[in-house]
Amino acid sequence: MSESTDDELAAGYRRFRTERWPAAKADYEALAVEGQRPHTLVVACSDSRADPALIFDTAPGQLFVVRNVANLVPPYQPDGRLHGVSAALEFGVKVLNVSRIVVMGHAHCGGVGAMLNGAPENCRDFVAPWVGQATPVVRRVAEAVEPDQVERAAEEAVVRLSLDNLRTFPWIAEREAAGELTLTGLHFGIADGILRALAGPGRFVAL
Repeated sequence: MSESTDDELAAGYRRFRTERWPAAKADYEALAVEGQRPHTLVVACSDSRADPALIFDTAPGQLFVVRNVANLVPPYQPDGRLHGVSAALEFGVKVLNVSRIVVMGHAHCGGVGAMLNGAPENCRDFVAPWVGQATPVVRRVAEAVEPDQVERAAEEAVVRLSLDNLRTFPWIAEREAAGELTLTGLHFGIADGILRALAGPGRFVAL
């Protein structure tokens, strides 16, 4: 960590302690004693410009957030290997009993760009195989739209793919069918701040 970054983080923490902590102290104390009871699990991109807590203006304890490159949900595969996203889903659904899962993509996503154009040469160990799971879907979509629509169409396609993959988890599909769990797809515009929701098989509409 550079000295300037360290200073920025320390300054941010001081603002939190002086400006936000006094009003939030009682809520944090209650959360420490009672535990967390988030209503929504959010699968979002790791991109620093698309923070779910800021976009939804939520308080601590309301969202259980899973962030990764390109907001991807792999399909259900209980093979004993290390599956970070699937582990978070299992905990959020089975232990925390969230009532909603949101997959939120965003504009100008570098992970989706890597699906379209290939991962950077120095990111072959993990990024390339990770984004590779969605590359065929994204490239099929890209071939079906005009060039100026490719980026947005690809980002929306990844949201739909992740929703489809969520439904391969039996305990998610069962709860959705029973009306106990709602799955929602969203797309956030970095430049315009507009949040769009999946309203049909291929249609995102502004909220």
